[in-house]
Amino acid sequence: MNPFSSGTRLSDMIRAIRASKTAAEERAVVRKECAAIRASINENDQDYRHRDLAKLMFIHMLGYPTHFGQMECLKLIASPGFPEKRIGYLGLMLLLDERQEVLMLVTNSLKQDMNHTNQYIVGLALCALGNICSAEMARDLAPEVERLLQFRDPNIRKKAALCAIRIIRKVPDLSENFINPGAALLKEKHHGVLITGVHLCTEICSVSSEALEYFRKKCTEGLVRTLRDIANSPYSPEYDVAGITDPFLHIRLLKLLRVLGQGDAEASDCMNDILAQVASKTESNKNAGNAILYECVQTIMSIEENGGLRVLAINILGKFLSNRDNNIRYVALNMLMRALTVDSQAVQRHRATILECVKDSDASIQKRALELIYLLVNENNVKPLAKDLIEYLEVSDEDFKGDLTAKICSIVEKFAPEKIWYIDQMLKVLSEAGTYVKEDVWHALIVVITNAPDLHGYAVRALYRALHTSSEQETLVRVAIWCIGEYADLLVNNAGMLEVEDPITVTESDAVDIVEIAIKHHTSDVTTKAMALIALLKISSRFPSCSERVKSIIGQNKGSFVLELQQRSLEFSSVIQKHQNIRSSLVERMPVLDEATFSGRRAGSLPASVPTSGKSSLGIPNGVAKAAAAPLVDLLDLSSDDTPAPTSSSNNFLQDLLGVDLTQPSAQPGTMQPSQAGADILLDLLSIGTPAPVQNGSTNGDLLSMQDNNTPLASLDTISSTSPTAPSSMMDLLDGFGPTPPKIEDKGPAYPSIVAFESSSLKIEFNLAKQPETPQTTDIEAKFTNLTPNVYTDFLFQAAVPKFLQLHLDPASSNSLPANGSIKQTMRVTNSQQGKKPIVMRMRVGYKINGKDVLEEGQINNFPRGL
Repeated sequence: MNPFSSGTRLSDMIRAIRASKTAAEERAVVRKECAAIRASINENDQDYRHRDLAKLMFIHMLGYPTHFGQMECLKLIASPGFPEKRIGYLGLMLLLDERQEVLMLVTNSLKQDMNHTNQYIVGLALCALGNICSAEMARDLAPEVERLLQFRDPNIRKKAALCAIRIIRKVPDLSENFINPGAALLKEKHHGVLITGVHLCTEICSVSSEALEYFRKKCTEGLVRTLRDIANSPYSPEYDVAGITDPFLHIRLLKLLRVLGQGDAEASDCMNDILAQVASKTESNKNAGNAILYECVQTIMSIEENGGLRVLAINILGKFLSNRDNNIRYVALNMLMRALTVDSQAVQRHRATILECVKDSDASIQKRALELIYLLVNENNVKPLAKDLIEYLEVSDEDFKGDLTAKICSIVEKFAPEKIWYIDQMLKVLSEAGTYVKEDVWHALIVVITNAPDLHGYAVRALYRALHTSSEQETLVRVAIWCIGEYADLLVNNAGMLEVEDPITVTESDAVDIVEIAIKHHTSDVTTKAMALIALLKISSRFPSCSERVKSIIGQNKGSFVLELQQRSLEFSSVIQKHQNIRSSLVERMPVLDEATFSGRRAGSLPASVPTSGKSSLGIPNGVAKAAAAPLVDLLDLSSDDTPAPTSSSNNFLQDLLGVDLTQPSAQPGTMQPSQAGADILLDLLSIGTPAPVQNGSTNGDLLSMQDNNTPLASLDTISSTSPTAPSSMMDLLDGFGPTPPKIEDKGPAYPSIVAFESSSLKIEFNLAKQPETPQTTDIEAKFTNLTPNVYTDFLFQAAVPKFLQLHLDPASSNSLPANGSIKQTMRVTNSQQGKKPIVMRMRVGYKINGKDVLEEGQINNFPRGL
């Protein structure tokens, strides 16, 4: 006989495939066998049809295509004999699925077999329908399945119930047909039929609220009785698993009771006693018992309020946490997280056991236990829990330290009873795992320190000590050098000593040493070194005796390849060497940061651009202005109603320096696109809603070039106090700041004064003068007159000009405008397009009246021609 003919047995084909030593040999065997099967199908060989289909099923399981044999399944199903039908239905379930169109041809065969006199053939049809039933087949065959739920044989009823579950999932509308048959199955004594009946009723309740109410009223007591009988039944070898009678039926009954009791107090009250009995009597030393207890706990936590039962359920979960099986502990932690929302006090009793799970060797249990501990923390237990977690932080695995550190920081920040405790705990975390602390966390620590003036000395001394023992922790180094830069005098003088701390001896040289080590340490990054340079600059002002040494240390970075460090080194050296008179003002202590605003911004409730409130500690004219209560409008008023309408013969509109396109909504951020307007319109050179800090009272406006049509706009000029004709070279940004404003008398021909701005509360007059040697430059003396009996505090004048103009502002005579009085401020404007374009200016004035912010602004375009 040909070894690959259709007459070979299935075992011979399997033996030939297994004997193949390569994939190519296996494919050759399968290819020859498939060819033989095709030939047999074409010959309509009925004797070997079942054998061919058996071979096709094996070939299908190997992953080879077998679609050409699908019709053979239908032919075998239509055969009268049981063996042929069995192979046919097996092939139908294996080779086809509900998406195959050919499945429509088998519906009639299934219906006939469900009415067959042979119960085994009926069982085959039910198994096939339960596995591959489609929505169309479900609608056609649902009456047959409903009828078979009352069949005399329990095996047929069991299979019909499983088939009904498949039908309900495919067509939920058919669930009402199975309510009464399903309720009848709940009274069965046969465990196989009973468990499928319970499953069927659970599925019906999930898709039909009417059915749920029906089962609550009619079946709850019967289910409770059935569960009690099973729980108290004697030993039964047929259903016993580890000394427990039919744990699978236990679990199914508990699931259905959970569905019935959820949201219904009467049904919940009916099942309380049996749930307490199952929870207290089920043994937990076997996995089957643990499965029942877990399902019982889920049921107790889902039904309506019963405090005693819930405490019992949570205690069971507490015992699970002591189990050696990792799976049991993991599911217990998951359930405790759910139980926390129901009865947090009962969960709190197992806090010590949960804390031990944080130290487990299994990573999944560690993370889940840490999440649960995080939810358990409150104002009453934060101190012991934080202490235990920080102690474990010292010995925890590197992979787990990141999550643990984040949770500890969040706990300490959220529930800290007092600031000194918060600072102490954060220092411990920074010392043990500073590299894992996120940026916003150590920023928040600095904010808290600045808001606790009585703890400034304590914090800087504690950080100084910690820096000696944990200098490799980058974040700790940053916080320490920031505080040393701000509060170095408190560190050296032992100011603000608390009773809980010991005195420490730190010299001025020691303070410089610790910052120098931070700069030179091989692990320090650019940010740390930059912060250290700022700290040194501040120390040089606090301790003048160390200025030369600080200057030497800072100067070592003048040749750094990192531009940031090089620039800071050059600028700070210049401050120390040339600007002794203003150094103390430049490096005064930072103003107190608004803790509430910072916290809101971190939480996402405030926009990042909103400046923090608080008064500048620099008491100089035209210092840092506080933002107005509402966002400031654009200086250009491009969005106002009186903006000139675009015309065809106009110059280019300028665009907002912030990247916001005010005229072309489709423009990309940061680009300049030409458009048409009736006149030169100035751009807002001041940050909207965020006034820029100005050192020593000087405000230098960035300038914009105004070009002809279709000409790209030039880049921004560098802020400068020199004229455009000065040679291009590196200049000291602080040069030109003198103790007194320059005089403008006797500088050339006089021009009439102009009223630049006038309102009911303020009048601004400009006195103009020219320097004969520089005709392009105009000196302006601005006089600000208060027209009210109120004092204006925090007075700030800001101005913006186009690119072809250069503007230099000198400090005002005062930042307070007396009642019915006046102050003066000088400025210098250089017009590179003198004679072609006039001077235009956009100005903004901000001040306070009785603590209330006032903002006034306007455009000045009445300068004389020829300036």
